[in-house]
Amino acid sequence: MRNLVGITSPEEMGLAETSALWLVQEQLIGEVSPDQSFTIADLCRIHRLWLGGLYTWAGQPRSVNLSKGNFAFAMAQVIPVLLDGFEAKQLRKYTPCLFSSRKEVTQALAEVHVELMLIHPFREGNGRLGRLLAILMALQAGLPVLEFSEMIGGRKEEYFAAVRAGLDMNYLPMEVLFNAVLERSLLLDQEA
Repeated sequence: MRNLVGITSPEEMGLAETSALWLVQEQLIGEVSPDQSFTIADLCRIHRLWLGGLYTWAGQPRSVNLSKGNFAFAMAQVIPVLLDGFEAKQLRKYTPCLFSSRKEVTQALAEVHVELMLIHPFREGNGRLGRLLAILMALQAGLPVLEFSEMIGGRKEEYFAAVRAGLDMNYLPMEVLFNAVLERSLLLDQEA
């Protein structure tokens, strides 16, 4: 993928993106307030902060159609309308993420994540942006920084199936995955 720094190796680009993500995550953890309602403008800003040094299109909703395997994400021309709906429905309902029970937090994280993944608003980095948003929401709920290695590792197919289940507004499969992420994150936090 064309980039601003002349990287041609996918492995090297992956390292550059990951490095930038860690820096932005640290910055945002210090910036985001517990009572912040996230908006599409916030998501575009986060995406730009993260990938702006690498890609000219960072922080801008995509203008090209994308698919993964045989799964097509939302068509580029409807992304602005879908993002408006996502902000009005999921982001306004679930952020700030100040729910009293862990079940409610898990439901909020799952629905927000699935809907964002189905829209897939950016050319690159949607999953990582979605996980970063989940981390920030979990911190608002008084939970530790989420640890996603299991979700993006051994349970990858289950994760993709959970996203696809969202096409029918079935968020339960993603809730199961987020519950496992929360369990592991709380355990790791206790051990630290």
